[in-house]
Amino acid sequence: MSAVFKSMEAGFEPMTEARLEHVVAIERRAYAQPWTRGNFADSLRSGYHAQILGAGDAVLGYFVAMQGVDEVHLLNITVEPAWQGQGWGRVMLDALVLWSRAQGAQWLWLEVRTTNVRAQQVYQRYGFRRVGERRNYYPADHGREDAIVMSLKL
Repeated sequence: MSAVFKSMEAGFEPMTEARLEHVVAIERRAYAQPWTRGNFADSLRSGYHAQILGAGDAVLGYFVAMQGVDEVHLLNITVEPAWQGQGWGRVMLDALVLWSRAQGAQWLWLEVRTTNVRAQQVYQRYGFRRVGERRNYYPADHGREDAIVMSLKL
């Protein structure tokens, strides 16, 4: 799957250890409580589906997902802050849905911070439905924050 990006083509590549410095730099710009390099490295070692969306040398975003029995769990999806609001999140969700279906998954699951209204709206527009809440799921500046659990029937 690719899209035109200022006369360059955007496309996906597997996330690798060699690209983690770029990924971690974006993660730090995007979140107050970012994943660490170790979180990403552990995901790669565990064999999770991890993809980078890039155009030339630019990293536009990335996602990490864990396959289960008949389902995929989206663990992290991030668009570089400079490229947010331009549809790249949807492009990554499209790629993840196609991959998930090819793996035989029936459901796609995720958690999102209760304060991340923008992401909740993106997921809802995509077709995800709120199915629950996890108390004190995420670290926050002052304690913990709840997560909304969402799912998409594939």
